[in-house]
Amino acid sequence: MAMKIRLARGGSKKRPHYAIVASDSRMPRDGRFIEKLGTYNPLLAKDSEERVKMDVERVKHWLSLGAQPTDRVARFLEAAGVVEKKVRNNPNKAKPGKAAQERAAKKAARTEEASAE
Repeated sequence: MAMKIRLARGGSKKRPHYAIVASDSRMPRDGRFIEKLGTYNPLLAKDSEERVKMDVERVKHWLSLGAQPTDRVARFLEAAGVVEKKVRNNPNKAKPGKAAQERAAKKAARTEEASAE
């Protein structure tokens, strides 16, 4: 059985509240889960202790059994010091488009000409 540690959404419209859960990867996002491991409230300030609460011992237990955290939960675990920080690649979408690259090249050429004079 493929296990995931992921977020299950709760709360009303425009007022999200998430539970950090261990569940079978085949179950729906807000569906059946095996154990609730913590909570995440994105509406609180980023430096608030109440924003992310986790039972770290149970998370370590599930990780030892082979559960894979999702990207967002992995970031929470990195911040808590449970797992080592993973290097992420910057996607191609972050690179400027053709027009922006042409503008940058023109600007570089103009500054090069001005410094040469």
